[in-house]
Amino acid sequence: MLSQVRLRLLPSARCLFDEPVQVTVTGLRSRQLVSIRARSIDQKNITFCSSATYKADERGEIDLGRDPSLSGSYVGVEPMGLLWSMTADAVHKKFLKTHSSIPQVVKFSVHEEGKGSRMLAETTNERLLIGDGVTRVPVRYKHIRGALFVPLGPGPFPAVLDLYTFGADLSEKRPSLLASRGFVVLTVALHNDMSKDINEIHLDYFEEAVEFLRQQDKVGSKGVGVMSLSKSADLALSIASYLSGVEATVWINGCSANTAFPLYYKNTQLHPPLLFDPKKLKPVESGAFNCKHCVDDTKAEKNKATLIPIEQAKGRFLFVASEDDQNWDSKAYMNQMVDRLRQHRKENFECLCYPGAGHYLEPPYGPYCKSSIHSLARKPVLWGGEARSHAAAEVHLWTKVQDFFRLIVIRCCIATGEINN
Repeated sequence: MLSQVRLRLLPSARCLFDEPVQVTVTGLRSRQLVSIRARSIDQKNITFCSSATYKADERGEIDLGRDPSLSGSYVGVEPMGLLWSMTADAVHKKFLKTHSSIPQVVKFSVHEEGKGSRMLAETTNERLLIGDGVTRVPVRYKHIRGALFVPLGPGPFPAVLDLYTFGADLSEKRPSLLASRGFVVLTVALHNDMSKDINEIHLDYFEEAVEFLRQQDKVGSKGVGVMSLSKSADLALSIASYLSGVEATVWINGCSANTAFPLYYKNTQLHPPLLFDPKKLKPVESGAFNCKHCVDDTKAEKNKATLIPIEQAKGRFLFVASEDDQNWDSKAYMNQMVDRLRQHRKENFECLCYPGAGHYLEPPYGPYCKSSIHSLARKPVLWGGEARSHAAAEVHLWTKVQDFFRLIVIRCCIATGEINN
């Protein structure tokens, strides 16, 4: 049986991280029950696994794009379910794959159902974080420290400043994948020295980043896009509102106010921080905490100065809110921003809401994270969402983000005559 059964990944066993693969099995007995498993190890040496039971058709074949899982990590027809349903062998762990040069390696295998679970076939999926021809250039320019990703070809390309959130490692996954889709991307941390405790953030640092990005030879516009998530999303609002040269801003599950740290520009404080109260953390049965209501009320008079004047922004916004975000109430913050813009007769925004999705919306097909260590609370917290809905949201959003940046920045180029209509 071992020599007859074939497990194939189509169109290729080597692909980009954000690309789907078709998983098929042939050579089984007619109507045979088997389990198909996936296993991957992240950069912290944490093992993530999934398993689903399938029944072969009369020809002894299984196609995950056609056939439903009967039980296991998920049920129903889910072509990429084995990837997004993988869970860690330890509690409160998020799959980490932050270095663009190191692909995610996934071991797929087919096993007999029942006692022994003999393996019938296996194959390996190499999921690259950076596409062929994309170059990575370490950046040390004035105060900024980061990495620049440049696509193959003469350009011109739309430019994106990718703001990672807090953490020990600067994640290159999202910027390197965006570059693989035809963007010049600069990724920077939220502070020029993440090894030190942060007491304040300076907008001048991001002004240098925008300046550097606009100077790149392959950038096809005087304006750039800004990509953000969580804490970095309120910084993106401030960058769009106070700095020139920003044409498009993607805000994902952030806040409408400046959070956590005071924000300065040219040695003057722009906004005090909206504060986080750790006493409001609520423990749950898993050992994690719910922190959704730990942030102060943005509508309180005492917090008025923390609100960011987004009506000053010259570019467009794409606001993205997960309706089951347990980090904070992203949808409520999005509604506040929409109301504020409309009060100023501004319509320079689009909104996306995802029911059943949690806080960490990232490039698609990575393992869903239910809970992990919060970099500010320094405790495990719930991120919200349900795995299937969250995975579907990531697939949809990834395309929308690229379309948004491409259309906005290209329109800017057409308006300035840099690209012919």
